[in-house]
Amino acid sequence: MLAGDLYAFQGLLSEDETATVHRVREFLEAEVVPIANDYWARAEFPAHLVKRFAGLDLAGHERSSLLNGWLALEMAHADASMATFYGVHAGLAMGSIQSCGSPEQRERWLPAMTAFDQIGAFALTEPTGGSDVAAGLRTTARREGDTWVLNGQKRWIGNATFADLIVVWARDVEDNQVKGFVVPGGAPGFTATKIENKIALRIVQNADITLTDVRVPEADRLQNANSFKDTARILRQTRSGVAWEAVGVMLAAYEIALKYAGEREQFGRPIAKFQLVQDLLVRMLGNVTGALGMCVRLAQLQDAGQYRDEHSALAKAYCTTRMREVVGWARELLAGNGIVLDYDIGRFVADAEALYSYEGTREINTLIVGRAITGHGAFV
Repeated sequence: MLAGDLYAFQGLLSEDETATVHRVREFLEAEVVPIANDYWARAEFPAHLVKRFAGLDLAGHERSSLLNGWLALEMAHADASMATFYGVHAGLAMGSIQSCGSPEQRERWLPAMTAFDQIGAFALTEPTGGSDVAAGLRTTARREGDTWVLNGQKRWIGNATFADLIVVWARDVEDNQVKGFVVPGGAPGFTATKIENKIALRIVQNADITLTDVRVPEADRLQNANSFKDTARILRQTRSGVAWEAVGVMLAAYEIALKYAGEREQFGRPIAKFQLVQDLLVRMLGNVTGALGMCVRLAQLQDAGQYRDEHSALAKAYCTTRMREVVGWARELLAGNGIVLDYDIGRFVADAEALYSYEGTREINTLIVGRAITGHGAFV
């Protein structure tokens, strides 16, 4: 049981699910945690871990939403970058093909992606478009017979520098609807340039993508992706995963702070004996517990078929906001030691900023919830 799971939410998992969580946790603690700071500092991706992730046998399997969420938590608890790598590949890319692909397309691409023989990326965000992407997508798709010609630019595309398959979302110039295309990483006219100088998720290989007359056969157009509503289905599912990841980051920050408080001495005693330090720790634990409880209920709604956009939007907005507070309080507790990688918390503080922003900003998710509870849309 994780130290921050005060209400023992993990106990809601079945015996088999708990065994899976423990297996993944042991892998992350042995393979990811010891190297995370080094790769983060160098902004490099540990490619040798890709096939080891395959050995966990996680991708491509139907599981309860609670287990899926807890696995996202565990990955972010070890390192938010590796959680993002996995979420982009197994969630966004594979999820797009599973949800929007034809049976033939699912059979053609998903087995190799499940085995991590082919890595996926998801290209939606653009250099001039983020929150307004539903109406403002500028990448175009023009049909010429049985071929589509894609032109445009994408930005912040995780895994794109080494992905084998990129799910590209583009606007059909004929009907103005957003459609999905699976583009090979080495396609003529496709370039992916790594984004440098990031201060968050430095292990993730984000890229700027340029598509110049990239030709995609009709057979590689996702057959059930015919409007942005289909894209939004994918985002609704993965947005809940980000909420779980935020809880994982919070748990890690709390545990780092708790351990440090017991070891660091000032005025001849551990700082854990000071009232103000205990106040910080309890505030952290309160945020963790509240966010984790929300995510657990969210998973129950998913499995009951009662899951709506506002559920995932509120969870993403709330959990990432509480995460920001927790990592800040943990940094505060560690004082100067909180700004160096040696104590890990600096990495979590920086990475939290990316989780706070991606998969819909707090403001956009607030408007999704606001529309649901008032019946009035307040989008521009």
